[in-house]
Amino acid sequence: MTNSTVAVTGADGFIGSHLVETLVTSGYRVRAMVQYNSVGSWGWLEDVERGVLESVEVVSGDVRDRDSVRALMVGADMVCHLAALIAIPYSYQAPWSYLETNAAGTLNVLEAARALGTSRVVATSTSEVYGSAQCVPMDESHPLHAQSPYAASKVAADKLVESYNLSFELPTVTLRPFNTFGPRQSARAVIPTVISQLASGRREIALGSVEPTRDFTFVLDTAAAFRSVLEAPLDQVVGQTFNAGSGTEISVGDLALHIADLMGARIEIRCEEQRRRPEHSEVDRLVSDSSAISRAASWKPSHTLTEGLRATIEWFSDPRNLARYKADQYNV
Repeated sequence: MTNSTVAVTGADGFIGSHLVETLVTSGYRVRAMVQYNSVGSWGWLEDVERGVLESVEVVSGDVRDRDSVRALMVGADMVCHLAALIAIPYSYQAPWSYLETNAAGTLNVLEAARALGTSRVVATSTSEVYGSAQCVPMDESHPLHAQSPYAASKVAADKLVESYNLSFELPTVTLRPFNTFGPRQSARAVIPTVISQLASGRREIALGSVEPTRDFTFVLDTAAAFRSVLEAPLDQVVGQTFNAGSGTEISVGDLALHIADLMGARIEIRCEEQRRRPEHSEVDRLVSDSSAISRAASWKPSHTLTEGLRATIEWFSDPRNLARYKADQYNV
């Protein structure tokens, strides 16, 4: 599979930039879509090592524009579709933008792949489509229960992918990561929220609900999961959805205390109402059963939560990186 060209949407994002690095160092040629902007920013791709970027063709565009998507994918052997709006709180304020980006954007990728004969389409889902766990651990047969407009837009995207496989025999694979974390992550997520507040000197840490549990996966493991489903025999993965998680859970409150311990700090946690989700929108528990991807694509995480947190803390503790974050503000 190496020496193949992989198109990556959302390459300027947190997971996307790490995936680009993983693919290039594994021998792939990469065509990376970054969202067009008037200042020419490549987002987090600008933090990728220069030697890696020399092997990447960066294309500005917009996943909502079908012509942009088709131009990206012409000549690519495979595509990893990561472009999405991801912040759950903002989806309460701007739901239409989530539908346009997450559902219609996915449709554009599927239509381009169908027209161009793309050999493999890897689409990105999210554990949020499950809602609060009805049974644990959660395998891929767990019911879908969208508890936010963001989750609903991703359910729509997942079902579009499923329909194109069933209707047109498009060779699709859906990867469903659980709570990825690591360097470059947006401060709207809980781990960067805690680390950035501590690294900036705060000891009273502002959070939302601290009781929900999550299954956290280090970003390099998530990137490896994408690679694994790109390289697995097609008949083992086509038409399938795969969870990618650690299989362990920790509450938000205990996570914050663990991070503080790793950073040598004593903290007090202040729960702020504006950081809480609406009552019936909160996902109370997530923990993955990732045995299917282990069997089909030989993937399993190689980093513990503590190892991943140490790497993330080190990155955020660099003043150049911390300066990009507004630790004293609530990031929606």
